[in-house]
Amino acid sequence: MRGFGVFLGKEAREILRTWRIWALPGLVVFLALTGPVIAKLTPELLKSMSGTAGMGGVVVTLPKPTWQDAYLQWSKNLTQMITWVLVVMAGGMVSGERKSGTAVLVLTKPISRSAFLLAKFISNAGLVALAAVLGAFSTWAVTLGVFGEAPVRIMVEATAVWLTFAIVLVAVLTLFSAVVDSRLGATFLGFGVLVAFTIASLWGPAADLSPAGLVNAPNAVISGTGGRLLWPLVTSAVATLLFVAGGMCAFSRKEL
Repeated sequence: MRGFGVFLGKEAREILRTWRIWALPGLVVFLALTGPVIAKLTPELLKSMSGTAGMGGVVVTLPKPTWQDAYLQWSKNLTQMITWVLVVMAGGMVSGERKSGTAVLVLTKPISRSAFLLAKFISNAGLVALAAVLGAFSTWAVTLGVFGEAPVRIMVEATAVWLTFAIVLVAVLTLFSAVVDSRLGATFLGFGVLVAFTIASLWGPAADLSPAGLVNAPNAVISGTGGRLLWPLVTSAVATLLFVAGGMCAFSRKEL
């Protein structure tokens, strides 16, 4: 792991000084701040729309929104929008630098290929974790202000299970970006894995024993219908290690 610490510091500084520190965290925080407000106003908007749509006296009765609706909005944003944005952003973490020639320049320095790839994974995973923490805190704070109630434990658990799944995807993209020469190719493969996990989450054994069980876990945690997540969490940790190790092995043999 020659040069790992120095290169990881360089990656962290690069994230802090470029558009990446604003792109993912900025989007997450924006959705987190607006989600509880949308959850609060949606029933009233639907009610007013039904009243002006000439529905022949039909009255639409909707349940009063609660903190749970705000949390579910946060979960929906994470699992639907942010996850897809993450795949696009992380798809070129290695292949983009190989194409631009930056990787060749960096690897002429006293840094091993394994250290290069591991630093890429950790820096991207750290960016995702930072965005998730900022978003979770923002959602909690606004939910507390809007609804007067916002359970901390449920927010932490729902965000943590999503973050675990997101880090698995970062590990997958680390492998694909190390193997595939184009950013677009790595991104499409990442989308393929995401779709495969989503489909697998509908099959009981896969949902109970594999990372696919974390796809819908945030909603289940918030709704109070979550099952046992031990095995999905364990297999997610194992899968992350295997994908990163596979990427390091492939990159060490890759012609730059």
